[in-house]
Amino acid sequence: MGKVRNILQSKKETFCTVGPEITVYEAIEMMCERNIAAILITENERLAGIFTERDYARKVVLKGKSSKLTLIGELMSRNPYTISTENTVEECMSMMNAKQIRHLPVVDNGNLVGVISVGDLIRFMLEEQRCIIEHLENYITH
Repeated sequence: MGKVRNILQSKKETFCTVGPEITVYEAIEMMCERNIAAILITENERLAGIFTERDYARKVVLKGKSSKLTLIGELMSRNPYTISTENTVEECMSMMNAKQIRHLPVVDNGNLVGVISVGDLIRFMLEEQRCIIEHLENYITH
């Protein structure tokens, strides 16, 4: 099975980081511009948290907070679960399922190197299966 590094190599988009001092509104704007569902928050060049569309719905909208007045640092999920580039796709799916999360920051040697989503994992697995089926079909017919 593939590894996280394989997924990161095949991803077109990069990840987005911000400091904890921007407003939720600014973060949502950035997420919308980049068509992403999660933004990573860093402090002193280290991963401090993650903020997702789910966080927006649950921590801003449902709580009646103002996205233009609330800082992302107040609402981010601190110390998020992380993985490394050497974790397998299976390990990531298992962790996401067990923790009921949709995004995993990728950290190697203390450095933030990317983020993967459930969608990234599914796309990778489907492509991997397509290649296996194609290989088997070629093997059978030749």
